[in-house]
Amino acid sequence: MHKLTYFFIALFLLTACTPATDSNISSPHSHRNISLSEKETDWIHSQITVSAIGDILIHDRVYDDAWDGKKYNFKPMLAETADYLREPEITVANQETIMGGESIGLSGYPNFNSPVEIGDALQDAGVDIVTMANNHTLDSGEEAIQNAIAYYQEIGMLYTGSFQSKKDQSEIRVIETDQNISVAFLSYTYGTNGMPIPEGKPYLVNLIQREQIKQEVEKANELADATIISLHFGEEEARMPNQEQKDLAQYTADLGVDVVIGHHPHVLQPIEWLEGKEGNQTLVAYSLGNFLSGQYQFYNRIGGIFEFDLVKKADEVHVEAPRFLPTFVEFEEDGGIMKDIQVVPLEQTAKEQIENLDDVYSEMQAHMTQWMPELDWMNLSK
Repeated sequence: MHKLTYFFIALFLLTACTPATDSNISSPHSHRNISLSEKETDWIHSQITVSAIGDILIHDRVYDDAWDGKKYNFKPMLAETADYLREPEITVANQETIMGGESIGLSGYPNFNSPVEIGDALQDAGVDIVTMANNHTLDSGEEAIQNAIAYYQEIGMLYTGSFQSKKDQSEIRVIETDQNISVAFLSYTYGTNGMPIPEGKPYLVNLIQREQIKQEVEKANELADATIISLHFGEEEARMPNQEQKDLAQYTADLGVDVVIGHHPHVLQPIEWLEGKEGNQTLVAYSLGNFLSGQYQFYNRIGGIFEFDLVKKADEVHVEAPRFLPTFVEFEEDGGIMKDIQVVPLEQTAKEQIENLDDVYSEMQAHMTQWMPELDWMNLSK
């Protein structure tokens, strides 16, 4: 597994007078007393790959299947896709269901509370950071949030979108890679299913509030080479983004966000480029669907791994080469019980699961590339 250095920017600012993007960037030739023109340094660059997956939606039938008689083990469910998640320098997942743990009682839909062991499985599969701002964040109250965060901290998993305190919320999450490219992550949700945020504790979940997003994006842009924002928005089961999604994505593009990763519809929505008001290009995946869930409906079982490169030339980072690997949640039913759940590349799905696999594969490719024909369709020969 690649080696990453995690740090909280707010703590850094206490000991530095210049922005992190200045102090952490150095030319490969900085130790030599030479002067290179801009044209001559065009070839000096570094590059990382970032991957993102959709909702980790742990219904009770999912954690029941994960129970091995002694503990909850979700690792086999992710084993067939783990290599794809481990390969990139950074992988981000949307933890849709709060993992408050057994001590407060596990539960499924509609008010979820998941075993903490799902965090272990995600980390083992290569996930480096989870987004926590979604409509289920408050399902099991503040205690579940604090339990989940405590466990993430225990295992060294970075998180964003939900926080244990105001101070915790103020610290923009940035991952600094060995390739000298730093990436900031932000996360927001449209709401919390009508559950009120405890008075005086807005830090428990980031809501989509444009002024807050503006302030935090501006801060993230100063502190990191690239900014990635996760937005929990849209309509469930809708395979195309609505106008509200498009407007908000454009708003973030105008702020200079590099990549927008969308969640909530539980189905895949197309990917496209947006142009910000400064002429910048923003990569937008409106919905990555479900990655792991207990939903039965066909399109709810199709998700994917979204990859792109961050390429740094001189002091500028650009998003390049977006690509997509579709996935499918396989399972068997035994007396109405879901068993042997696993996420597999769509291309590898058993015929017993999808009889017309070639047609489905072509349909999903057409769906995801309709606004971006150049989107690379990853295959198993990667």
